[in-house]
Amino acid sequence: MGIRAIVVDTAGTTTDLNFIEDVLFPYSAKALAAFLEENRHNVLVDNCICDVQDIALEPDADLARVTEILLQWIEEDRKATPLKTLQGLIWKQGYAKGEFKGHIFPDFIEALDGYKQQSLRVYSFSSGSVDAQKLLFSHSDAGDLTDKFNGHFDTRTGNKRFKQAYCNIVNTISLSPKQILFVSDVLEELKAASEAGLNVVQMVRDDSQRTGDFRTINSFSELTID
Repeated sequence: MGIRAIVVDTAGTTTDLNFIEDVLFPYSAKALAAFLEENRHNVLVDNCICDVQDIALEPDADLARVTEILLQWIEEDRKATPLKTLQGLIWKQGYAKGEFKGHIFPDFIEALDGYKQQSLRVYSFSSGSVDAQKLLFSHSDAGDLTDKFNGHFDTRTGNKRFKQAYCNIVNTISLSPKQILFVSDVLEELKAASEAGLNVVQMVRDDSQRTGDFRTINSFSELTID
């Protein structure tokens, strides 16, 4: 029973962490206050504002306070769903205005065509929202890559460091765990996926990265899938 699907992490695996930390995060922080002010009556944005009040246990927080909380979460890189949703909406504006392009590693762009030819299904799993992932891959350095993916998963599927998230992915794509390969640069995520029965490979793009007992690669060009 060979591999039939590959699930890839985004930051540090398919896209440069620096792009997210130096371009996307600061952009969302800078645009946040004005975005909330302009879109507070949009249902989705309003829901996110309410979720932030709930999570922060500050039901009476006004818009200025909600903005403050969100900026703090960006600083801490909190994996909170309302933050990720709002960031996705803000980045959508940025991509649309051409303020930046989605950085994707060239070796992954090249590998995608090979996976298509091998009839492998390709999914991304990120703590960034599904919308943010679609934006990243549709406005990439190499143009629109979205048709090369079969789907995307985010924090609504579960925490990337917990086994349950990977069990949920297995159920969603209706394959057995052994038919799925998960590629990530983060040991805790690989451990959780491995506990759920998936095959795992660690992407090591930086010499300073922590590595464990998992098979490692430095580029998707080194990944052979039988």
